[in-house]
Amino acid sequence: MDNKQILRQLCSDGRSEEALAEVERMIESEPSDDELWYEAGRLNWRLGRRAAAITAYNHAAALNPASPAVEALSLVNSIMDFYNPDLLNP
Repeated sequence: MDNKQILRQLCSDGRSEEALAEVERMIESEPSDDELWYEAGRLNWRLGRRAAAITAYNHAAALNPASPAVEALSLVNSIMDFYNPDLLNP
């Protein structure tokens, strides 16, 4: 089983912490792989680590402007820019 298959298996088993550790290990050996950076962003977002997710998405987008991280960044920015004054003034 190759590394990406192991990663997919960990994700499908709901073992996000272990999957993130695996992605980080893979990034150390392949730092120019935008798919790994994108996956690191997805896992960090799932774990509630918003800043780390945005950093990973930015890195993936810088490596490959056609990366799905570009769309993820757009969605993240929409979420982060959301403002509802009714929620602040009950």
